[in-house]
Amino acid sequence: MTNEMKVLVKAHAREGLWLQTAPMPEIGPDDVLIRINKTGICGTDIHIWNWDEWAQKTVPVPLITGHEFAGEIVELGRNVEGLALGQRCSGEGHLIGKQSRQSRAGKFHLDPQTRGIGVNEQGAFAECLCLPAFNVVPLPDEISDDIGAILDPLGNAVHTALSFDLVGEDVLITGAGPIGIMAAAVARHAGARNVVITDINQDRLDLAAKVADVVPVNVTTDDLADIQAQLQITQGFDVGLEMSGNQIALDQMVEAMVMGGRIALLGIPPGKSPVDWSRIVFKAITIKGIYGREIFETWYKMIAMLQNGLDVSGVITHRFGVQDYAEGFAAMKSGHSGKVVLDWTAL
Repeated sequence: MTNEMKVLVKAHAREGLWLQTAPMPEIGPDDVLIRINKTGICGTDIHIWNWDEWAQKTVPVPLITGHEFAGEIVELGRNVEGLALGQRCSGEGHLIGKQSRQSRAGKFHLDPQTRGIGVNEQGAFAECLCLPAFNVVPLPDEISDDIGAILDPLGNAVHTALSFDLVGEDVLITGAGPIGIMAAAVARHAGARNVVITDINQDRLDLAAKVADVVPVNVTTDDLADIQAQLQITQGFDVGLEMSGNQIALDQMVEAMVMGGRIALLGIPPGKSPVDWSRIVFKAITIKGIYGREIFETWYKMIAMLQNGLDVSGVITHRFGVQDYAEGFAAMKSGHSGKVVLDWTAL
């Protein structure tokens, strides 16, 4: 193996990413080196590409970006056990501390010292990635590299969707981006009675209808109340999954919920938003904020569901060689794509 590799790096504090050469990572005794085969482009990567206010405050320059990946182990640290050279894997991109109360209680996803690969630490848009062995998630043969490369966002969808009991429930999802669409597929797989997904982007609603057994609603042309009546949802939705970060969507969700309904929030609003808390209180609505994936329970559940018939492959709409990464980012930024996967194997 050479001592250099190709990477996509935030090399300058301005819009864009750059395909450059960087030193091959040196692993520690508790790390593995993963040769990257496929990576997914995430909304976070778009923020970093655009170099918006959040990225400027959060991301050091230079930094290898990217955190959604699948590959195979090519080097093991001397203390690593239970993994093997050549083993296919993905991995948890949140690097946790070990000293907090949450970590010591096994609630790793709540550790306040969490740092993210491709955001705070060197990431996966590279030929090779150094990752703590603790974070490695082996891939069974039934899961392709393409799906392995989107397990990170699928995990967000699974964590959000499984926050509440879904069996026999009527579920409203606001936001038909890739994670919202995958959450819809998970909700149906988990036994929801009706799953309705709303958006203002018809292309994404059409994709949702192809990927999952859902009722897509374009709120610019359709009345959600009419859809509820057609589905015989008489009192309101039992569970809401807010994936858009849009205040209007959240307001509409609150109005559409049953008394005592439950809402999981994954979407991130762009800033402070006014909230009608009295409406939430008087409807006795439970609201839960979702961050990342439950480490590693979410990984176990989503891999088990994929092995048991959950199919989200249709959410991948574009595939590019890494040399054409700019086209991949353009597709994601267009608003007309699902997930975009970059292939690193041809380098």
